[in-house]
Amino acid sequence: MTVKQQWTLVIGFVILISGTLLGATWFMGDELFPVAVGSRAPDFHASTLDTPPRPKSLADYRGQVVLLNIWATWCGPCRIEMPSIEELHRALGPRGLRVVAVSVDDPGQEPQIRSFARDLGLTFEILHDPSGAIGKAYQVTGYPETFVIGRDGVIRKKVIGASNWSSAANRTLITQLLAESAH
Repeated sequence: MTVKQQWTLVIGFVILISGTLLGATWFMGDELFPVAVGSRAPDFHASTLDTPPRPKSLADYRGQVVLLNIWATWCGPCRIEMPSIEELHRALGPRGLRVVAVSVDDPGQEPQIRSFARDLGLTFEILHDPSGAIGKAYQVTGYPETFVIGRDGVIRKKVIGASNWSSAANRTLITQLLAESAH
């Protein structure tokens, strides 16, 4: 075997391995790179319920402590959980907590989303992602699913299902994160 043939074989092998790794990343990305506590929060794109709607993304909250709640109006546990999120928002919002609730309701459901928020007296930011892309980005397994994101953009807590967000433990965690400086 000549040197040229050896190099061709090596280059072919490297291309084969690279292609295999790229394919594995493409098809198994969620398993290889889980969205979990300690990982960087994925970006998302959603719109405000204003007329006209304004686009928002995670970058709009850079350097802030964010409670990101992914929910839907048809979700019973979401309705149960929302009052405790509102209570947490009223208590810690003035200290810098940004509560961002992203509805994954179908396109055209903006009136129902507004009605839901009005009926529950919600005063935190509510966005709409009718494509549901946020669910894929955050690897959501059900609704509601909530992520507490530190000023550094790292997920500090992940909760699947409804939670009492105004509990002492949750308030303590958020208060500690608010006390941290941005890195």
